[in-house]
Amino acid sequence: MKNKFKEKIGVIGLGYVGLPLSVVFAESGYDVIGFDINKNTCKVINQGKSHIKDIEDVRIKNIIENNKFIAVDDLRPELGAYGNKMVKTPNIDRLAKMSTVFASNYCQQAVCGPTRASIMTGMRPDYTKIWDLKTQMRDMNPDIVTLPQYLISQGYNTVGGGKIYHPSSAIKKIDPVSWNLPYLEQKASDYANGLGAPANRQYQKPENKALFAVKKERVARDNDDEEPTTIKGPSSECIDVPDNAYEDGVLALQAKEQLIKMAKDTKPYFMAVGFHKPHLPFVAPKKYWDLYNREDMQLAAFREHANNAPELAYHKSGELRNYIDIPAFATFNQPGNHVYLKEEKQKELIHGYMAAVSYTDAQIGILLNTLDSLGTLNNTIIVLWGDHGWHLGDHDLWEKHTNLENATRAPLIIAAPGLKAGKSASLSEHVDIFPTICDLANVGVPTQLQGKSLKPIMQNNKASVKDFSVSQYPRKLSKEDMKKFGTESNKIMGYSMRTEKYRYTIWVNDFTTADVFNDKKIYAQEMYDYSKDPLEKENIFSNASYAKAAQDMHQKMLSFFASQVKK
Repeated sequence: MKNKFKEKIGVIGLGYVGLPLSVVFAESGYDVIGFDINKNTCKVINQGKSHIKDIEDVRIKNIIENNKFIAVDDLRPELGAYGNKMVKTPNIDRLAKMSTVFASNYCQQAVCGPTRASIMTGMRPDYTKIWDLKTQMRDMNPDIVTLPQYLISQGYNTVGGGKIYHPSSAIKKIDPVSWNLPYLEQKASDYANGLGAPANRQYQKPENKALFAVKKERVARDNDDEEPTTIKGPSSECIDVPDNAYEDGVLALQAKEQLIKMAKDTKPYFMAVGFHKPHLPFVAPKKYWDLYNREDMQLAAFREHANNAPELAYHKSGELRNYIDIPAFATFNQPGNHVYLKEEKQKELIHGYMAAVSYTDAQIGILLNTLDSLGTLNNTIIVLWGDHGWHLGDHDLWEKHTNLENATRAPLIIAAPGLKAGKSASLSEHVDIFPTICDLANVGVPTQLQGKSLKPIMQNNKASVKDFSVSQYPRKLSKEDMKKFGTESNKIMGYSMRTEKYRYTIWVNDFTTADVFNDKKIYAQEMYDYSKDPLEKENIFSNASYAKAAQDMHQKMLSFFASQVKK
C-alpha cells in the first residue's frame, strides 16, 4: 500500500474553499502546494497568516513552519527564488536575496535566436527582423548597436563566453564587434580527466560518443520546421563525471579566471556568460541527478490544448522529437491518451531538466564566490536571465515555440549596489534589460531602445513602468488553410499581449508591426483570464461575458501596433 504521507496534493485557488481544504490536507500529513493567481494572497500565506475568517493564523503558521504547505504565485516556477521548493538552486537563491526578482517578466519571442537578439539590442523582433534561428542579425541590421558594443563606447572592457547570441544569428557565432577582449572559447584540453570535448558539444558517455563517430544523415522527421534534420543523440545523459566534463563547467572556470584578471584593471568591465543548460539535451553530472527522486516528479497538471483555441497556437514538439529516444511520429490529443510519451519518459525528462538547472546553479555559484573573494560582489551589477520559458508536457507540449505563459515567462533577477532586495509583480520584458543596465551604470540610456529602465521598480517594488508586455511567434499556414483563408501568403504572426489579468493573442496573416494594420488579415484570436484560468484551459475571446474585456485588449493591441510603425 502506498504511503499517503509521501504523496503531494495541489490545490488551485486559495480562497474560502481552497484554503480550508489545503489546511485540512496539510494537517492530515500530506504535502500541499497551493496555487493562486493573486501574488499578495500567496505572500500572506507564506508568512504564516490567514486572509479569511474561517482559518486562524496559528493553523497556517504551523503547517508552513513544518513545510507541509507552500503557496506559489505561478503554476510552474523552476527556481527556488520563484517559490519552487523542490528544485535545488541555492546559488540563484543567494543572488535573489540581494536582488530584485521580477516575477512577471516575459520574453519577446520564445526561441533562442530572436529573444537573444532582443536582449542584446533592446529592440523587438520586428525591428531586428530576427524571427528564426538562421537569419544573422548584422545581415538585417548592419549598424545596430548591442549592449556590450555601446558599453565599449562608454569606456568599458567587454568580454563574452558561451551562448550569448544564438550561434547562427551572429557573425562568427559571437558578433565580434560586441567585445574588445578575447571571447572565451572551450578547447578539448580544457575538459576534465582527459575526457576531451563532449560529442556534439553535449555527450560524455562512451556509447553516446560512439553515435557521433560516423557522419549523421539528415532525415525527415516530424519536426516543426518541416525540413530534414540531423538526428541527435539521446534526450538526456547521467554520468558520474566532474562539472568541467561538460561545456558549462569549463566556461564557469574560464569566467572565474577572467574575472580575476579584470579585477586588476582600473577600467570598468562588462562580462556576459551564457550557460547552455538547461537546454536540451538534459545532460548533467550524476550528482545533480542524485539531488532528486524520480518518483517525486510531477506531470503537468493540464496536458491538453485549450478549448476553442486555434491549432496554430501549438506545435508538434519537433525539437524534442529529433532525439533518438523520442518517438518520431507520435499521435497527439487522442481521446483518453493526452500525452504521446510514456509517463516514465516524461518523468525522466522533468528529472533531467531539474538536474540541468541545479548544474547551472552550481556554475553560477562559482562566479558569485569569485566576486565575493575579490571583494566586489556588493559593488557589481548582476543580471540573471533566461532567454525564454519551457513547456514540460503542459498543453501536450515540450520545449518553447508558443505564445503561452510557460513559454514566454522567463526569469529575471537583477542586483545593483545601493538598492534593496525584493520581489516585484510588475510587468517587465527582455527589451528592458539593455536600458536598465545603462541606467544602473549611469552611462546614459540610448534613445532608440524599445524597452524601459526597470530601475524605478528596483527602487520601489510596488512601482510599475508598463501595463503590458508583448511576445510574438510566427507560424506557417498549410496549403489547405491558405485556400480556406483565401490568401497567397502562408506567413502568420501571432502577437501576444500579457496584462496583469489577461493574455490576448492575435494571429495575423502577412503582417509585421512595420506595416499598417489591416483587420481583414486577422486569422484567429485568443484570450485567457488568469484570475480564473491559470492553466489556460479555455480561450474566452468569443465568450459573450468577456466581450468588453476582449474589445479593450484588442484596442490596446492596435495601439501597440500603431506605436511600432516606423515613421
